[in-house]
Amino acid sequence: MQKIIGVFDSGVGGKTTLAEIQKVLPDAKTVYFGDSKNCPYGEKSQNELIKITSEIVERFTRAGATMVVIACNTATTQCIKTLREKFPGLTFVGTEPALKIACDRGYQNILLMATPVTIRSQQVARLVEKNVTNQGLTLLPCAGLAELVEAAAPVEAKLEELLSPIPNRDKIDAVVLGCTHYVYLKPQIQSYFPNAELIDGNSGVAKRVASLL
Repeated sequence: MQKIIGVFDSGVGGKTTLAEIQKVLPDAKTVYFGDSKNCPYGEKSQNELIKITSEIVERFTRAGATMVVIACNTATTQCIKTLREKFPGLTFVGTEPALKIACDRGYQNILLMATPVTIRSQQVARLVEKNVTNQGLTLLPCAGLAELVEAAAPVEAKLEELLSPIPNRDKIDAVVLGCTHYVYLKPQIQSYFPNAELIDGNSGVAKRVASLL
């Protein structure tokens, strides 16, 4: 029997992850749930998110899923441990900011963009402690940005507010997109950092899914 992969996010952002999974596994059977009703996840408490995500996982189990991909950095940081305990029969793959990739590639001035909850999370603190040695690192909480992407609203003013004040932008050589919604904004973000590579974690998630299958 073909395994079913459930993929969810707080809206459209996780579709970028889904697309990468489908690229790596074109014959895989996937089910996607975009939780626009509860977007943004980044402004909810951990208890709220656990309740919301548990209901989504229950939907996936009813659909026959055996693997669940949390295509959301915030939901991963807040919920994946509890979800693994609540649903021991499922395989979970989470999403985390691709900070390790940026460090492994030798970049020296890194900007991490993510929701405020992700920036404050223990997961990001562990990533920084484990991977960042002599690199310069700026952690940028981007309150409100994912919501604008979800609503298909103009983002130019918000990007200007967030990115213009960053000093020495021409020195930044890597921008880590720590929210799947931000992948849709690559051209706009790139214009602020002409010398930087923009890195997201979708390829790593897809490879992890493939290896587990």
